[in-house]
Amino acid sequence: MKNSVLALSLLALLPFAASAADGVSYTYVEGGYLKTNVDGPDADGWALKGSAAIHPNFHLFGEFDRQDVDNVNADFDHWRAGVGYNLPVSPNADLLARVAYEKYDAGAFDTDGYSAEVGVQGSLLPNLNGYALAGYEDGDDYDGDYYGRLGAQYKFTANWSASADVKFADGDTQWFVGPRLSW
Repeated sequence: MKNSVLALSLLALLPFAASAADGVSYTYVEGGYLKTNVDGPDADGWALKGSAAIHPNFHLFGEFDRQDVDNVNADFDHWRAGVGYNLPVSPNADLLARVAYEKYDAGAFDTDGYSAEVGVQGSLLPNLNGYALAGYEDGDDYDGDYYGRLGAQYKFTANWSASADVKFADGDTQWFVGPRLSW
């Protein structure tokens, strides 16, 4: 009986003993250019993103971006902070789940909400990582919406890479490109 309880306890802890897939880092900082294409006026600006692994399977992440709306004297800020969970499903791929608090500030329009994402991330080639996520976001003053997110990092060295991300939602597309420092 004691052996069965011990074996069951170790089996239950197995997902928490795993670590990230080979070649994938959840500790990084990146910055770059951000563009949003919508049904109305488009916007562009800059973004700063980061993540820190706090456990082999958990990481905290955050993002700040500021965009100016085309042909309008207006800009908006977007904050995002959350926690993620990664579980290796193969030597080169992780199952990834993330939840985040979202805040939009456009002067008179100031709202907050949340987002949740699930998908896969991994090493596609020795110098190329990629991810595909499906997500949902909802807020106090805007209706919930499903979206898809695709991203990749091309590694120049073990620490430096070029990062790109595209988010597809109903009626808009947002893309990001910039350098990433991982460790």
